[in-house]
Amino acid sequence: MRRTLTLSLLSAALVVLPIGLTGSSALAKPRAAAAKVDPALSAAVADPRRDKDRVRDTHRHPAEMLSFFQVEPTMKVGEYAPGGEWFSRLLGLYLGPRGKLVGLYFDPTSGAWSEASQKGIRDGAAKYPADVAAFSGLPAERFGAMTLEAIPAAEKGSFDRILVLRMVHNLMRWNIADSEIKALRSLLKDGGLLGIEQHRAKGNAPYSYTDGSMGYLREADVIGFMNAHGFDLVGKSEMNRNPRDTADWPDGVWTLPPTLRLKEQDRARYEAVGESDRMTLLFRKRP
Repeated sequence: MRRTLTLSLLSAALVVLPIGLTGSSALAKPRAAAAKVDPALSAAVADPRRDKDRVRDTHRHPAEMLSFFQVEPTMKVGEYAPGGEWFSRLLGLYLGPRGKLVGLYFDPTSGAWSEASQKGIRDGAAKYPADVAAFSGLPAERFGAMTLEAIPAAEKGSFDRILVLRMVHNLMRWNIADSEIKALRSLLKDGGLLGIEQHRAKGNAPYSYTDGSMGYLREADVIGFMNAHGFDLVGKSEMNRNPRDTADWPDGVWTLPPTLRLKEQDRARYEAVGESDRMTLLFRKRP
């Protein structure tokens, strides 16, 4: 994890290339997301079954983000560490009819997981297809799940897209980033895309605040880390930017909604800030 200090230097040489272009003629400034939203995705976002989830759409921009990540309804897509399955429910509606959604869970043998935590990871993967099926109304066979403990050979190189949403900081603080990103890379097709949404620290924030323990990472460090692990940055967007987030909270990102770690203390202040300032990055698997 401490290698991110060195890796941030690597990212200084990176330039963002428009998707699909390479070479010196393609050099461009980082672009904002302006992708057209698929009508099927718009319909999934507007589905009445998402009424309870919809309150967070203004902070998470799901239609815009999935469009920016170039997710299409016939693709095989992995969602890494689904957690509360907020995004899974939307992805199930969108991908279930014609594509394939797979929940990708931590390798339970990595890190300092207790026996109970390892069981929890495996149990989460086991029930994932049924969870998404129950919400979407589609057969559980339309969905899949696996831990990254022992990836079947048939799964390697079979994914069109993998999404890592607000999770890289945990990989850093748990000291499993190298092994987990390598495993995710093995699942992607050559040229497949991996999208990252991550709480963003200020560019000059100290390492003591950006090692993952506070939930915030420097964008340059994330880009450098992914570049060193066989991914090229092909686009980034400011759709999840929040200038009200000063990214220097003593209790880290969990000070803000939706966690509100301090409970009622200054609650109105933190609710006014909203969810964190986040980077939104798209990477292509390098051959």
